Amino acid sequence: MDAMRLIVASRRALAHGAGVPEMMTEVWQAQALAQAIGSRLAVSGPPELRGEALGLTELAGRGCGVLGTPDLDPGTLRAAQLTELDDARLTLLSLGGLLGEVGIALVGMASGAADEATYWQCMEAIDAADESRDRVLEMLRKLAAREEVRDG
Repeated sequence: MDAMRLIVASRRALAHGAGVPEMMTEVWQAQALAQAIGSRLAVSGPPELRGEALGLTELAGRGCGVLGTPDLDPGTLRAAQLTELDDARLTLLSLGGLLGEVGIALVGMASGAADEATYWQCMEAIDAADESRDRVLEMLRKLAAREEVRDG
């Protein structure tokens, strides 16, 4: 499935998450998708993005690790459905938006956390999502610089 469709599905699921367990699952799904996109770009994306894409893969993986693996049916793991990444720029723009929404969701969960462990889990996941988003923004800057050189 195309990366854009998976990002849209993740954004919708995150927006419609009900309770904390469902939201944590959706945050994990989004981080796993970011990890898969980073991995795909590191292997077959534009050469100037490969270093940042590897960093994204590592950071998003850390975000998944902090949250723990949810109990998902194999067919519901969005990251495993990634088969196409046609437009790196558009994908990165959308992924950056998704990671921003992940951060907002995590802030909401942290502020309403029933226990200290959940609070700190959310805080660490916020850091991972924020750093992942920074990598995405850096890749977008590199793509823009490449286009500028090509057009100029």
